[in-house]
Amino acid sequence: MKAEIIAVGTELLLGQIVNTNAQFLSRECAALGVDMYFQTVVGDNKQRLLDSFKLAVSRADVVICTGGLGPTQDDLTKDVLAAFVGRELIVHEPSMKTITDMFQSRGIHMVESNRRQAMMIEGSDPLHNETGLAVGVAFTYEGTHFILLPGPPKEMKPMFTKYAAPWLRTRMTDEVPLYSKMLKFAGIGESNLEHQLLDLIEAQTDPTIAPYAKESEVTIRLTTRAQTASDGERKLQVTELEIRKRLGEHLYADEDVPIETIVLQLLGEKNQTLAVAESCTGGLLSDLITAVPGSSQSFLGGIICYSNALKHKLLGVPMEVLEGEGSPGAVSSETATLLAEQLITLAGSDFGLSVTGVAGPSPSEGKPVGLVYIGFAQKEAATRVITLQLSGNRESIKQRAAKSALYHLWKQLKDS
Repeated sequence: MKAEIIAVGTELLLGQIVNTNAQFLSRECAALGVDMYFQTVVGDNKQRLLDSFKLAVSRADVVICTGGLGPTQDDLTKDVLAAFVGRELIVHEPSMKTITDMFQSRGIHMVESNRRQAMMIEGSDPLHNETGLAVGVAFTYEGTHFILLPGPPKEMKPMFTKYAAPWLRTRMTDEVPLYSKMLKFAGIGESNLEHQLLDLIEAQTDPTIAPYAKESEVTIRLTTRAQTASDGERKLQVTELEIRKRLGEHLYADEDVPIETIVLQLLGEKNQTLAVAESCTGGLLSDLITAVPGSSQSFLGGIICYSNALKHKLLGVPMEVLEGEGSPGAVSSETATLLAEQLITLAGSDFGLSVTGVAGPSPSEGKPVGLVYIGFAQKEAATRVITLQLSGNRESIKQRAAKSALYHLWKQLKDS
């Protein structure tokens, strides 16, 4: 069964909001065994929306629309689709009651346009909206299944999961669900990772192997079709084991999570704590860590010691190390070591992690852009420093430095 998403809304075309609905729906359809072949974004325009419907029915078995179900005159999805299939719009009375009751309870006059949210296409099945007012619609027209969902994700997601997906499932025949597994890697680039797996990628049939990357992390998606989750896991296992054998030192998770999540899990399992000192990353490392729920159990805090004065005043790095002719300088292995070690003393943490370097755009202390030192101090262990020469613009260097620090800390935690 082939599917197409039509996302309706001029705000999407203008880039005012991001179309996260398509990502969610594609993932959910794959789990059902429905292949997502096309995604279309169309503005609030009758003719262009009509053209989108005509094209979709020529190439898809399932057309899922998001957006355009609201009360205003530019919410056109139901109107245009009703005209396209030659059916009337009728009032869904339970939805109409919900709308009128809400306005009455708030003591607000309901304008006539709000009735539009209770309209449904004649002969369709209503899809209950648990978190909003606009009723969804599902029906079949000349062999094509149409599903109309609201645009706001907080309304769209529960409507699809609880009502649209079961409706669609009853109309499916021999579709076999897709099962995917995400393998997450750090400390290795996409091209290097692909090179080490090239023979597997070129010979792939089932499961399929798809690498893709974002800043400082690489993901491998393994995908197969199977009738049950256990069968899917069994089919993926052989390929996964081979990938682990080749790239185990970089594989930090078998689920789609960032490396900071795994670092905090390991710290929690070991009942250990972490503090950080950041110069060139300017708080980015702390931000990544504290974005993980429950991070306060293991993360004691961070110091952004951007200037030499604060490196000296807050963490006791001698000025003769930071400045002066013949000194190592702020961007040095010596400074990274002292920052990390002083953190343990100051914070009482089990680990002290420091980052100092040149993020750019210009060299500093006569040292090149992208030169970064990462210090790792641990109670009752020798401090070590990792030297990196990173490429990219200022933001990329900061991101890569922070992620590299987490990767090397993960390795240290994993091996200890």
